Formats: sequence, C-alpha cells, structure tokens
Amino acid sequence: MDPVTLQVMVGALRAACDEMGVVLVRSAHSANIKERRDSSTGLFDASGEMVMQAEHIPVHLGAMPFAVAAVLEEEQRPGDAWILNDPYRGGTHLPDITLVSPVFWRDELVGFAASRAHHADVGGKLPGSMPADSRTLDEEGVVIPPSRLVNEGELDEALLADITGRMRGPDQRRADLRAQLAAGRTGGARLCDLVDRYGLDTVREAMNETLDYAERRTRARIEELPDGVRESRDMLEAADGDLELRLRAEVAGNELRLDFAGSAEQHDGNMNCPLAVTLSACYFAVRVLTDPDVPACAGAHRPVSVSAPEGSLLNARPPAAVVAGNVETSSRVADLVLAAFGRALGQGTMNNLTLGNDRFTYYETLGGGQGACPDADGPSAVHVAMSNTLNTPVEALELEFPLRAVEYAVRRESGGAGHWSGGDGVVRELEALDEMNFSLITERRRHAPPGADGGEPGQPGRNLLNGDELPPKASGTLRPGDRLRIETPGGGGHGAR
Repeated sequence: MDPVTLQVMVGALRAACDEMGVVLVRSAHSANIKERRDSSTGLFDASGEMVMQAEHIPVHLGAMPFAVAAVLEEEQRPGDAWILNDPYRGGTHLPDITLVSPVFWRDELVGFAASRAHHADVGGKLPGSMPADSRTLDEEGVVIPPSRLVNEGELDEALLADITGRMRGPDQRRADLRAQLAAGRTGGARLCDLVDRYGLDTVREAMNETLDYAERRTRARIEELPDGVRESRDMLEAADGDLELRLRAEVAGNELRLDFAGSAEQHDGNMNCPLAVTLSACYFAVRVLTDPDVPACAGAHRPVSVSAPEGSLLNARPPAAVVAGNVETSSRVADLVLAAFGRALGQGTMNNLTLGNDRFTYYETLGGGQGACPDADGPSAVHVAMSNTLNTPVEALELEFPLRAVEYAVRRESGGAGHWSGGDGVVRELEALDEMNFSLITERRRHAPPGADGGEPGQPGRNLLNGDELPPKASGTLRPGDRLRIETPGGGGHGAR
C-alpha cells in the first residue's frame, strides 16, 4: 500500500475509535464515564488483532485484546454483541465491563468494535465495588463470563436484567451499558463506511499494513537502545506489609524481553494481576520509552515479550481478588519498566476513592505529580500513566452527590528536587453530608516516588480522616460532617541540583 493511502486509512481508523469514545461519553449516565471519562474504545480485525484504539485508558487498552480473544471462537452473526468482565476470561477487574461487537459488511466478518468502561458499581460487599480488603472475586462484585448480550440485533433483556439486578443503581448500569452498545454500533458503521468507500480488500490490507508499520517503528526505536540487561525492583504497599516486585529487562537488537521472575507470590488480598493487566502496563511503558506517536495498535506490541511466573502477583490464578491489581499493581509494573531505563518516577498510584450507600455510589481517581524528564520538569496535578482519566469537576460532584469539596488544590513543593523538578501532587478534601461507606486503595504512602540520576524523590502521599492518618488501604464509615483528605504524591526529580 502506498504511504499516502496508508496514512489516510490510519487517520480514518483513529477517527472511528475517537467517535466511538465520544458517543460512549455523551450517552452515559454515570459521572464516572461522562465526567471522568473512565472508558476506552478500539477496533480489531477479523483475527482479533487490535488495529487501532482511541487515546483513552492505558490499563484498559493493552488488555482489551484478551476480551476479543475470549469470544473469537464463538459463532459470530451480524447484530451480535458480547459482554464480559471476568478478569480470568478477558477482563481486568470487575467494575471494567467490556462489550465486543462483531462487524459485518454484507456476509463478511470485517472485524470487531469493542469498548470498556468502569461502572460505578457492579455489586459486591461495598458500594462502588472497590473494597480495600477483598480476598475473593465474589466480594468484589458480579462476575460476568463472556455472554451474548445481543443476538442478531435483539437485546437479551432477561440477561441484562439479571446482570444489573445484582448491582446497585441498576437503572444507571443499564443506561451505561446501552451507551457502550451505541459505541459499538458507531464503530461498526464507520468500519463499513470505509469498506463502502475503498473496498473490503483495501481495508483489510490497510489493517495489516497499520500493524506492520507500528511494528517497524517500534523496532527501530528499540534498536536505538543499547543492548544489554537492566534490572529494577520496587515495593507494593499491601495492608499486611510490603510486596516486592522485580524486573529483568533485556534489549537484544530490535527486541525487548521483560521478565518478572522473583516477584512476590500471589497474595491473599486484592493486589493480584491477571496476566493481561501486566502486559498492558508493560506495553504502555514501552510506548513511553520508544515512540509515543506510533499508531496505537497491536503491531507496536510485537517486538516486546513479557513473562511472569504463573501463580505470582503478576500472573494470578482464579479466584484471587484483583480489584487493586488493575489500578495499583499495574502502576507499579509500569514504574519498574521506566525505572529500569533510568526514568524518574511519577506518583505511581491512581489514589482510588470510592464512596456510597444504598442511594448512590461514587468512584474517582486523583491526579498527582509526574517524574521529571531528562530535559524538563515533571507536570503537576495530572492523571497520566495507567489512568489517563479526567477529574470529577467540583460543580458536578456537589450537584450529584451528598458531598462538599472543602479544598481542591495543587500540593505545592511535593515534587522531588533536582536539576529538573518532579511535578506536584494535589490535595482533595471532601466533607460528607450524609452517612456513607468509604474505601481507599492507594500507593506511595510508605515509599516515595524515586528520582533518577541524582534527583530527589517526590513526597509520599497521605490519607487523613478528620486529621488522623489512615493507611494506604483503608475503609470505613463517614458520618455527616466527617472530612476525608487525600494528599497525592509528587513526582521524582531528575539530575542533581
């Protein structure tokens, strides 16, 4: 395919994914999707390879091919749509529900349109379905195996009622799932538009060429890295003590091998990762290190091989709890890869906060400081790395939930000093106006984000309830007037001052 046509097709595929995301966000009902945009969309070819994704949530996108693979061998028909969230059968953690829609042009399977969204509640022991102390999947919510939600255009109302009926706020769950179905239809329509305009053979060729093009660009950048072995280690802050993770990264020509042997065994808590989440974090970090502008597709993953011992924290077996693994352990995996290549680290946590009672559920992640670059200060108060969501605006927060924002500000001078300074974290203090449960799943409270090349670490984060410090993983009850304060970590500095 000539370069001009390829670039036109790459742009068209990217635009289709972006439009899917817009449809999902604007159709959703929960603040978690419509305000924070905790959702992702992608297009896949008929063999299940991801040919393009929108620039949404890294932890969603790198793992989404496993969701398509989970339904690939099933019979596919025009108008079908599949639903799943089982972390060991294509999902990540239970609040992330994935819908996969096969796309047909006439009688030919062209590919798949998929979306993944973090739902504000999927059942389980606590409102918001993000318990800090869960030990099994059942405590975290409803487990949905790959299931046909739409059968040749007919929505399975009984299945939808069964799934949402076991969740809090079932009407909102149904509305958000319908928004995901609309996103899938949009992706399918745009893919068929391309076939109508260019022909099926050209579109299939463009998908293959996009994958190969991304692979070539990624290999070229890996080849620029010096050959050899690099190692890194870091700690996760579990409730019962620290868990060590280790990485051996080897560059050999235009290939990169990442080996997590020696990392902690599968844990009795919820810091465990299915392998899909570990891979997703690695792919994000490699993209940062190589070519951030490469087309966002599976071709960029081909030069990277990842191994983690089965039964370890990074390749857990069912029915291990995983709710924190998706958000916090994934952040540490990305940190390990970046640290192995000499980067100062950012906050390394999503600072997960969940609030709710029998009338509402609310979930948000909080931004913080990013590590300094070798040639620039780190950005402050941002959602990047494995999160990449927006914040919930104070106006939307106070309008929809029984909460008052007491303070929302940059946490000044929390970034690590250095020739280039790390970014600053944020302060978010909320006052409860009703009785509610809370759950905090956070990291970098005991261990500060390290700097690089002589740069100082950023300040660790803090969680406080009415002025009293809480541990990194905490849950309890807020009563009217109680104030929960979260101070997020700053990023590490780069280079000595």
